[in-house]
Amino acid sequence: MKANNLYVACIDLSGKRCLVVGAGPVALEKIEGLLAADAEVSVVALEAIDEVRNLADVGVLELSLREYRSGDLDGCFLVVAATENTIVNTKVHADAEERSMLVNVADVPHLCNFMLPAIVRDGPLAVAISTAGASPALAKRMKREAVDLFGAPYAELAEMLESIRPWAKAALPTYQDRKAFFEDLVNGAPDPVVLLEAGLRDAVSELIEAKKEEHWRRAEALRSQSTGA
Repeated sequence: MKANNLYVACIDLSGKRCLVVGAGPVALEKIEGLLAADAEVSVVALEAIDEVRNLADVGVLELSLREYRSGDLDGCFLVVAATENTIVNTKVHADAEERSMLVNVADVPHLCNFMLPAIVRDGPLAVAISTAGASPALAKRMKREAVDLFGAPYAELAEMLESIRPWAKAALPTYQDRKAFFEDLVNGAPDPVVLLEAGLRDAVSELIEAKKEEHWRRAEALRSQSTGA
């Protein structure tokens, strides 16, 4: 089997129209992932399970109970085919390829130009796990294990670090200065993740303030040296 040489990217789907062809259990999983990404989801299928109908009833997606048509791709950013009909899935793939669109055909890797990884979400964190379609079951197992490995303290730390990005941009003049500051915080001692695991959020806040002072003074010293002040 060839190596996984997929280009991994996080795509902002907010407000983008995405089509799912099919409305069974597999399609539902894809629909829920798209909704979690704030996509505008349209679904086309001959039949729909109750969960998909319920989502349509509350207005979070548009459901059309009919056959798929090529024109359904008009205005869409990406399409997922998740029907049990090989002919339909193949047509969706062909239509999308003609339009240079992103297309994923569930459980048929050679008809996909992008893969849907197993994703662990917690606050600002999203950990994606892909086997390049080799084994979705293995990816799901790894997802379960990742929940334990990267739990709530990581998400909490990410939120705290995000909150100080404006300060870093204003106080630390170069990308390298900012990179050194955040890497010192994340990888230094004491370990902020360990502190958060122990419920010591105040200690992490104090650590952040100490590192801010340290790196600001360092940046100021370097600036003074470069200007001869």
